[in-house]
Amino acid sequence: MQFVVLTGMSGAGKSTAMKMMEDIGFYCVDNLPIPLLKPFWELVAQGTNNELEKVAVGIDLRNGQPLEEILEFRKRAQESGDPFEILFLEAEDAVLIKRYKETRRNHPLSGDARVQEGIRKERELLKGIREQADVILDTSQLLTRELKEELGRIFADRRNYHNLFVTILSFGYKFGIPVDSDLVFDVRFLPNPYYVEGLRDKTGLDEEIRSFVMGVDEAGEFMDRLDSMIRFLIPHYISEGKSRLIISIGCTGGKHRSVTIAEELHRRLLDNREYGLKVEHRDLTRK
Repeated sequence: MQFVVLTGMSGAGKSTAMKMMEDIGFYCVDNLPIPLLKPFWELVAQGTNNELEKVAVGIDLRNGQPLEEILEFRKRAQESGDPFEILFLEAEDAVLIKRYKETRRNHPLSGDARVQEGIRKERELLKGIREQADVILDTSQLLTRELKEELGRIFADRRNYHNLFVTILSFGYKFGIPVDSDLVFDVRFLPNPYYVEGLRDKTGLDEEIRSFVMGVDEAGEFMDRLDSMIRFLIPHYISEGKSRLIISIGCTGGKHRSVTIAEELHRRLLDNREYGLKVEHRDLTRK
């Protein structure tokens, strides 16, 4: 049996995640009162109905009760050898504020104050359960399909997950370095397809550009060194508790070389990973 409690920040996508858990075969119950958690779990654990072999329960501050009670019950369950996992969804303050503005809703803890104050209060109240969650997913930069992919990989495919989400981001220096970058790599030392007849209007997603960029020895050597360094760094970021890593790769316009290298790094890191991973191209269509 799989038993997952889904909680986290208001606006981080818990309702969406519950629907996705249902799509991958979980029996889902949202906003279950905490006093009912123990009897519901016992009902599921003792049952023989195959439909309830995978269960997800949504619990958040709407309960009006301390969520630390979930941790106490999980401890007792795990000491008995029974399955019990906590999935915590979070997002950056700026992203949460934007989402509240778009939906024209008020934060449940803000009252007459600003949304920011409600978010601050909620983070403080959820600090304890976040620190002890089995899986933490930052949805700040995740598309709906990407969130579903990660949930499926963690809970359907049962892949190990170390609470780190890596974004590989291509960009153009002429538009500025991404302000949220953790690591920045400059690939302007590679030959530029922009100056080759017939290649200017193509992008790093096209095979002609990929072949041109990766066709020089320097590109292959750079990729080997970059791949090795990232694989060295990631376990250390995980051990330090980092939940999000943005690797930015830049060329002049963000259309050719950086896109090719970002795609190549993404391809290399896809296999046997124990963390979330996506690739984005910030300036692919800008001129």
